[in-house]
Amino acid sequence: MLFIEYPKCSTCQRAGKWLEAQGAEFERRNIVENNPTKEELKAWHQKSGLPLKRFFNTSGMKYRELELKDRLKEMSEEEQYELLATDGMLVKRPLLVGEDFVIPGFKEKEWAEKIG
Repeated sequence: MLFIEYPKCSTCQRAGKWLEAQGAEFERRNIVENNPTKEELKAWHQKSGLPLKRFFNTSGMKYRELELKDRLKEMSEEEQYELLATDGMLVKRPLLVGEDFVIPGFKEKEWAEKIG
């Protein structure tokens, strides 16, 4: 599994510790140093089956600065992918990517169901 995190984020730290406690094998990736590409985001969004908005860090400062709450409605999915690919701080984290699932954000119950 791929565990995409912002190491300074307390939720990401908690999720990483939780994964370790489950004995899960995963690769860590710093979202700021190695932001997901447009192609990765598109593939993960499609694999997740979730609305694209779930991939945005809606509580982040960058999201508010760019006034995306109102702007996203007018943007195409393609434009949203491009925007997400410009800055890791716009992407909801942590992001857990498995072979047959993608989960943005950490909800222990949801993660437990997916990784068994």
